[in-house]
Amino acid sequence: MKIYLILLFSVFSFIALAQDAPVKWATQETFFEDLIGKDLPPFNGLTINKKQLSNTDLKNQVVVINFWFEKCPPCIAEMPELNNLVAKYGKKAVRFIGITHDSPTSARRFQKRNGYRYEIISLNKDEIRKLNINHGFPSNVLVGKDGKIIYATANISFSDPQFKTKSVLFEEKLKFALKSN
Repeated sequence: MKIYLILLFSVFSFIALAQDAPVKWATQETFFEDLIGKDLPPFNGLTINKKQLSNTDLKNQVVVINFWFEKCPPCIAEMPELNNLVAKYGKKAVRFIGITHDSPTSARRFQKRNGYRYEIISLNKDEIRKLNINHGFPSNVLVGKDGKIIYATANISFSDPQFKTKSVLFEEKLKFALKSN
């Protein structure tokens, strides 16, 4: 009986000690935080103009990557804000890439119809999943000239209070990447 009580006390002591450690729940936010400092994973796909584009083509460039697809309402809702970023920084050595699982033909039609100003590359869903840098759609990833991820967030919106703080931070990190490179 004494052995059982000692074992029971030991188990409860272990549980109590284990609970003192902070718990980091896996969320979209923690997923994006964990990307910071990691290399942009390799990829290779076709642009809507049927030209090959890979991560190696982005070396020594500040890059903003937007993960989207044609039937994603939040993706479409953020496109005017993304186009504003292109207008502000497109001539300042920032490359804007949209990655979609839509076909190049479908994405080209969408771009003409909606005026999305990013350079669009099509990857299949499995290729996007293997990149493991987007956590749902839309996702936005900022990559420095060294090929390392600087920041990532979901929606970009400077007017929606839910996304404004992270969008402002995204733009601040973009400005800093331009200054430091």
